Amino acid sequence: MAVRKIVLEPNEVLHQVAEKVDRVTPRVKKLLTDMADTMYEADGVGLAAPQIGVLKRLIVVDVGDDHGLIELINPEVVSAEGEQFGPEGCLSIPGFRGDVRRAQTVTVKGLDRNGKRVTYTGTDLLARAFLHEIDHLNGVLYTSLAERVYEITDQEEENEEEAEA
Repeated sequence: MAVRKIVLEPNEVLHQVAEKVDRVTPRVKKLLTDMADTMYEADGVGLAAPQIGVLKRLIVVDVGDDHGLIELINPEVVSAEGEQFGPEGCLSIPGFRGDVRRAQTVTVKGLDRNGKRVTYTGTDLLARAFLHEIDHLNGVLYTSLAERVYEITDQEEENEEEAEA
């Protein structure tokens, strides 16, 4: 539908707690569609509503696995197990990465675009994406969790793109 402008750090909206969505309306559905369009246009694997300036508890995630696009309204972490440690980036903080510890496997629940209760369990990148996007809904950026934050070079970006192709 529409690609929205991504809010960049240090915009204050990124540090605020998003509000619960009370009802799934056509406007909420359009927002989810716009979020997915925006995420894909930016070559991201996840996007939270605050990243486009909307303080609502909505996330979209697509890590390129069998799940495809996951849209969650009012997502919550049900369980988290194990540990992974690795690089993380953010569409709201372009040009940087950080080494972050996250759970290896997470189960999340929420509502889909039709208001139906859904539950997903993800490991590896999907677990990381769920946790990263849900953190956004609570005003938390990966940079506050990272053991180290570093600027990525143009060569590193090219290598990442080649590895993803």
